[in-house]
Amino acid sequence: MRLTWAQPEDLVAHELVQSRAEGRDTGAVLARWTAAGGDPVPVVSGAGPTPAPAPLRALARTLLDELDALPTPAADHEPDPWERIEELLPPPPVLPAPGDGLAERVRGAWTGRAAGCLLGKPVEKIPREGIEEILRATGRWPLDRWFTAVGLPADVAARWPWNRRSAGTSLEENIDGTPEDDDLNYPMLALELLERHGPGFTTDDVAALWLDLMPAGRVFTAERAAYRNILDARPVPETATHHNPFREWIGALIRTDLYGWTHPGDVRTAARLAWTDARLSHTRNGVYGAMWAAALGAAAMTAGSVEEVLDAAQTVLPPRSRIAAAVGLGREAAAEGDVRSGLDRLHAAYGDLHWVHVLNNAAVISYALARGGGEFGPSVSIAVTAGWDTDSAAATVGGVVGALSGVDGIGGRWTRPLDGRIATSLPGGERRIDELAARTAALAAARPAPGPTNDTRTA
Repeated sequence: MRLTWAQPEDLVAHELVQSRAEGRDTGAVLARWTAAGGDPVPVVSGAGPTPAPAPLRALARTLLDELDALPTPAADHEPDPWERIEELLPPPPVLPAPGDGLAERVRGAWTGRAAGCLLGKPVEKIPREGIEEILRATGRWPLDRWFTAVGLPADVAARWPWNRRSAGTSLEENIDGTPEDDDLNYPMLALELLERHGPGFTTDDVAALWLDLMPAGRVFTAERAAYRNILDARPVPETATHHNPFREWIGALIRTDLYGWTHPGDVRTAARLAWTDARLSHTRNGVYGAMWAAALGAAAMTAGSVEEVLDAAQTVLPPRSRIAAAVGLGREAAAEGDVRSGLDRLHAAYGDLHWVHVLNNAAVISYALARGGGEFGPSVSIAVTAGWDTDSAAATVGGVVGALSGVDGIGGRWTRPLDGRIATSLPGGERRIDELAARTAALAAARPAPGPTNDTRTA
């Protein structure tokens, strides 16, 4: 079986990259790996074409253990414990109180997240130049509607094949409701988590819910590694670090919008809940990305503009962290030049990272929100044409802009094909967006007004 994101021989190369980013000395491990015939270049798709011979796979497991054991230089500007993170943060912003339109904002957030995710699905993994070539070949550049295979020349299709899982469900000619996606499964899980445990949930509660409701085959990258570690009875936070080179990728960021939607205007509490969830599978900037996404969601429930949302959400990022720099670069690039030059700037800064890393995608989300100016179509289209993790970035962007504009502001071009439905592999099957929104709004309405918190539980 060719198992993505799990074969030890594939993990070694990714861990070498991640360990170097953390300042570890990987020279000796790299030399032993290459001397044995191991490939030091990470595979883009998650698994090499053929499994390694037994001796090389055994060596890979040994080297992964050795890499895990390497000392990591201290990084006081990028801590992991909540208490140390909070010490670095500025005071929380004062945002407007939730108004009578809260339920419509929640409905817009769910709808916008679904539409943005769906727009990016067929071109996930296709690089920026391939996306542009597809759109030009089908007369849809710049992107302002769903992708289509109608009229796509065979040579372009062969050069840039659609995402295999999504081609049959995510093109204009075959969309029939919102197809399943992990970017939509996770907010459903977060909703279930809060309904079962309330905002006092623990990281162990998150792990238990994964095992109860999430099929192992529907988790990827860091979540797949953490799932394996949960089953191996490894404790939190070891679940995030053992043989998990994806710990600063985007996986946690896509899980946490709903913690913001249920805590309107309270970016700090939303970020703390996201931290509790994210530490199951991520560290440092991977966790901060989840905190930022939750803060975007919280601010979008009460703020009056995208700029106000971005300002508020930035207050949950450690100021000297790499993701704070990425988010800042996205906003800075959006303020000058055209879209092409802006995206060029992001790719120049982060083009060496894997397409599902958190830093490049956070920069794109920030750029698309700032550049899109609160208009749904342009905002999600920029997120997709930037390349990298197209469905995840556009889902986060769509959730924010959808909350600000409401369903009517998103527009029928984007909402009609969804038919108000989201498919899922979670127990119970397909969900109605209105039902998800009503459950979410009920949780938001039941919580107290934003205020300071001393809750630092870490279990």
